[in-house]
Amino acid sequence: MGRAVHDYHFHAIDEPIIVHSDDFDDDTIDTSYLFRTYKQMPALEKKAMDLCAGSILDIGAGAGAHSVYLQEKGFDVTALEKSALCCKVLKSRNVAKVVHEDIYKFRNQKFDTILLLMNGTGIAGTLKGLEVLFHHLRPLLNPEGQILIDSSDLIYLFQEEDGSAVLDISADKYYGELVFQMQYKDWLGESFPWLYVDANNLEYIVEKNFLVVNKIFNGQHYDYLAQITFKNLTD
Repeated sequence: MGRAVHDYHFHAIDEPIIVHSDDFDDDTIDTSYLFRTYKQMPALEKKAMDLCAGSILDIGAGAGAHSVYLQEKGFDVTALEKSALCCKVLKSRNVAKVVHEDIYKFRNQKFDTILLLMNGTGIAGTLKGLEVLFHHLRPLLNPEGQILIDSSDLIYLFQEEDGSAVLDISADKYYGELVFQMQYKDWLGESFPWLYVDANNLEYIVEKNFLVVNKIFNGQHYDYLAQITFKNLTD
């Protein structure tokens, strides 16, 4: 993905990213979509942008769609990205604070908003990994801060015509735990786990880390946005 983002920004090459998975047919991501403006964002992302406040940590900033918009709105944004090529693009797009680092090695700072979008739960890889992720994010959050994270419930893939879902209860993994591999031109990345989690499991894991899910904004296709804090902001 970093190579695709770099080529699009510096050389105007708009080649798609191909996403391989053993569980589904190949999918594609238009590289230009990673540079979308606020007007081009889906309603769920716009909602996340509107909820952002204070100092912001944009995890997996990519091409900077969210970081650039939020910085232009006057927010203090830190774009965290482990791809060196994406970091070059972020700096070229004048994002003031770019950190080339893996989230699990990023410590000793606190933020009012921690942002994880484009299926932000994905980086956890598994349900167990999601517990580890929130355990790591918790010290990065200011007392009155919030985590904005999105995901999708893949239960719809197993639904029958009557609305019931048929799952293999003997399966050795959660139905939202997938493995992907990305390809751009002749570059083929390593396979990686990616997590889609239903809202109930998300809430259960969040509460285990002494956090609370306050708001869930539902998207148009089983996707949702969760706002997570230390306490209920509506109390």
